[in-house]
Amino acid sequence: MSVVRIPSPLFSYTEARAEVEGRGATLGEVLADLDRRYPGLRFRIVDEQDRIRPTIVITVSGERASGISTPVSASDVVQIVAALSGG
Repeated sequence: MSVVRIPSPLFSYTEARAEVEGRGATLGEVLADLDRRYPGLRFRIVDEQDRIRPTIVITVSGERASGISTPVSASDVVQIVAALSGG
């Protein structure tokens, strides 16, 4: 299982957990696994066309993920970052 770091705006989906574990060979599989345990989380990260939302950046062991097909291994750390906005 990969460690997945969750940004604070999404804590309401993960029972206030900053780190959770996800299982899968790709980022999409990891997010689907998380969504089974934390319903609604995936939709906040990925849109209806299976693209990472523009307000989200995801890295896999420090490298920016290009999409949900990005490979993930059990030793990887997945970091989800939510962009801040304001005015």
